[in-house]
Amino acid sequence: MRETRTVPVAPKIERKASAALGRNVLNSLQSFPRGMECIDPLGLGIIDNRSLRLITDKLESSPSKADRESVDSNLREKLLYFSEKFDPKLFLSRIHRDTAAADLEAGAHALKSDLQGRTLQRKQLVKENFDCFVSCKTTIDDIESKLKRIEDDPEGSGTSHLFNIIQGVSLQANRAFEPLFERQAQAEKIRSVQGMLQRFRTLFNLPSTIRGSISKGEYDLAVREYRKAKSIALPSHVGILKRVLEEVEKVMHEFKGMLYKSMEDPQIDLTEVENIVRLLLELEPESDPVWHYLNTQNQRIRGLLEKCYIDHEARMETLQNEKRERALSDAKWRKIQFQSNDGFPNTLGDVDVLVESHPMDVIGEEFDALRGKYIRRLTAVLIHHIPAFWKVALSVFSGKFAKSSQVSADVNVNANAKSDEKVTDGKYSSHSIDEVAGMIRNTISTYEVKIQNTFHNFEDSNILCSYMSDAIKEIFKASQTFEAKESAPPVAVAALRMLYSEITKIYILRLCSWMRSCTEDISKTETWIPVSILERNRSPYTISSLPLAFRSILASTMDHINLMIQSLRSEASKSEDIYLLLKETQESIRLAFLNCFLDFAGHLEGIANQVSQTRAGREDSLIQNGYSHETPEESTDVFPGSVVNSYQKLLMVLSNIGYCKDELSYAMYNKYKHIWKSRGRTEDDTDIRDLVMSFSGLEEKVLEHYTTSKASVIRNAIVNYLLDSGINWGGLPAVKGVRDAAVELLHTLVAVHAEVFAGAKPLLDKTLGVLVEALIDTFLSIFSEQENKDLKSLDANGFCQLMLELEYFETILNPYFTPDARESLKSLQGVLLEKAIESVSEFVENTGHARKSTRVGEDALGDERQGAVSPDDLIALAQQYSSDLLQTELERTRVNAACFMESTPLDTVPESAKAAYASFKGPLDSPTRGYRSQQSIGSPVYNQNRRR
Repeated sequence: MRETRTVPVAPKIERKASAALGRNVLNSLQSFPRGMECIDPLGLGIIDNRSLRLITDKLESSPSKADRESVDSNLREKLLYFSEKFDPKLFLSRIHRDTAAADLEAGAHALKSDLQGRTLQRKQLVKENFDCFVSCKTTIDDIESKLKRIEDDPEGSGTSHLFNIIQGVSLQANRAFEPLFERQAQAEKIRSVQGMLQRFRTLFNLPSTIRGSISKGEYDLAVREYRKAKSIALPSHVGILKRVLEEVEKVMHEFKGMLYKSMEDPQIDLTEVENIVRLLLELEPESDPVWHYLNTQNQRIRGLLEKCYIDHEARMETLQNEKRERALSDAKWRKIQFQSNDGFPNTLGDVDVLVESHPMDVIGEEFDALRGKYIRRLTAVLIHHIPAFWKVALSVFSGKFAKSSQVSADVNVNANAKSDEKVTDGKYSSHSIDEVAGMIRNTISTYEVKIQNTFHNFEDSNILCSYMSDAIKEIFKASQTFEAKESAPPVAVAALRMLYSEITKIYILRLCSWMRSCTEDISKTETWIPVSILERNRSPYTISSLPLAFRSILASTMDHINLMIQSLRSEASKSEDIYLLLKETQESIRLAFLNCFLDFAGHLEGIANQVSQTRAGREDSLIQNGYSHETPEESTDVFPGSVVNSYQKLLMVLSNIGYCKDELSYAMYNKYKHIWKSRGRTEDDTDIRDLVMSFSGLEEKVLEHYTTSKASVIRNAIVNYLLDSGINWGGLPAVKGVRDAAVELLHTLVAVHAEVFAGAKPLLDKTLGVLVEALIDTFLSIFSEQENKDLKSLDANGFCQLMLELEYFETILNPYFTPDARESLKSLQGVLLEKAIESVSEFVENTGHARKSTRVGEDALGDERQGAVSPDDLIALAQQYSSDLLQTELERTRVNAACFMESTPLDTVPESAKAAYASFKGPLDSPTRGYRSQQSIGSPVYNQNRRR
């Protein structure tokens, strides 16, 4: 035999082999002699049975469906060189599809050379042994001819005659020994059955043996007996053995069901689970026992969650029934009390129907306590069961669980396999740890739904109680437990973190909503009772309890929100989604905080509008009935110590607004801005500035209500001062001092000063400044209205009287004179001077020189009789009266005017009256005196009168 060589397969197929080379190789293969050993005819290697089996197995295991279908029973014969069905083309396409063209060419050449050598050898063999071949052929032919002649001769020693004789002897023997043969056959059958029974004795005893082992708890022995029975080769024609095996299968089926059932025991130990799984895997179960156990545990956890829900609903229903029974009992008791009173009509009717017709609301702390307990039980189920469940799953899929059982279920099928071909994957290898993670995630989803539904049912009235915050703590505790090593899959940890963040956000938003709703509620119950200076922390604003109640609500709510935000910040660093949720929550808190202040400002504005409307309606009613505007206001529904007067109520509203603007807004904003503040944020100053501007605008509105009302009172006082005092300004006697009417007019501002000082001290200067402007403007307005009526004439004495009293007002009210008020005062003095000059000129024209002299100012009046009175003379006369009488009048009325010179009321400083007088020394050099000096030199009014 020629020595063969093995040529390695080329790494790349040379696709462009020439057509001639292909034809030569095919011709060589077709001419290759059959019956040779499996030598590659191309000289590229030996093709033995093992190599051919590997080739066919590779083709059969190919993922291509076409390749699998092409491998049939004839493929092996077509690839074997000694087969008559050898296909050279198929051989080349299958065996040498990766062989290089050069190697194929060399193989074809070697094949031709070998074929030629073999042909020459056969020729040489025939040539050398030709005589032997001829002799053997002759001898064989002779033997064949003699055998044919003997067989054809009936009388000779042929086999036909012998056959007939032997057949006769056989018939006689059969007739003689037939009963014996029958009994022998029966005995053989009996011995066969006895042998079979003896042989399969263990098999017949197997059902009872397995039952006994199972009842004793010897599960491993039962499994071994079953596997031993399965390994016995049974004859197919014996039906009783099949029935015995069916009974064994029935027993083992019950045994497997018992094992599956035992895995559902919640108290089962993990070691026992591993043993059960091992036994089930050896019994070739229909389903994966490990996956069955994992599914069972997951269903048990979900069942515990559902049980918590059912128990919670039962407790809620029980509590609701108790409340209904309590309400029914109370209603019956009230009915008995009503019926016991003689003559009292029974208006309650049927109590049972009345109570049942009104369904009981599940509200109150008792219901919220049950909801909190329900959330704690749900969380306890997760904390107690999920980590243990996940650790079992990790041990299963990491190979640490039931290692001894990780063998193939097809033990009998692979019994003849080699020892090095072991299967190490269990039947549960078709599942993955991700499927378990998804299973746990679905359980967490059920938990999420129950938590969210229950959390939404918490009552807002108990929002500051611990029920909601405790529920959030329970969720956080579960999240922390899941974050421990090998306690839960990452998807479950992320889900609980997100649930905690979402529930925290819901709680914060509900706190914000509750804060705004409580602000609206407290605004409806203004008591109008001023709080003490200690309660308002020595604030100069005389506020009511409303801002303090607002501050209390705001502080308690923001403190709760602050705690929630702190915990949410710690979770935001672990997840981008939670970080974005935190930013949204912070922005919502900021807007809710600012809107709460704006809501409170709106409620204060509504209170002020209501007070103004009530006052206006009461004044209209009093005017229609003929009463004065100053009739005291009375109310039957007031609290002891509360403010009743509408003006004082407006001042209290102003104090509340000022307190919020100057103190409360800054204090609360600076205290809680860290909740939503982030680095680089520039909106903080804008927020507080906008907030203060809102309160400032509201303060202007309410102050306008107050000053408008007081301006009306001042107008009435000025009307009394100018028109209703019974004075004739065209024929006034000599000036003796400040009239009582002027002091009464001043008392109006004194009352305002006292009222504002006590009710809204920081707004004192602003309020009096507005009212002083209103005072002067009202003077101008009345002079303009009554110019041709009651004030159509103003003599020199009237002019001097008004100038003295105006300077008296200016001196006392000097701290509150604004530039606009001073300009208005100058205009008023000019109007008076113009009116006086006009009246004097008319008087001179009408009376000539017939007017008698008066006791005072005879020189000036003498010039008047001569028609030579000038504005300078009137101004000089008014200055003379002012120099002579103003200081005396200030001394006389110092008590009346002392409040305008002191920052505190006179009753708190008993000895301040004299000190207040010292402030009157300097006002003689007031701006009005400068005005009079300029007027005497050449004022616009004076020049205008000159031109006229």
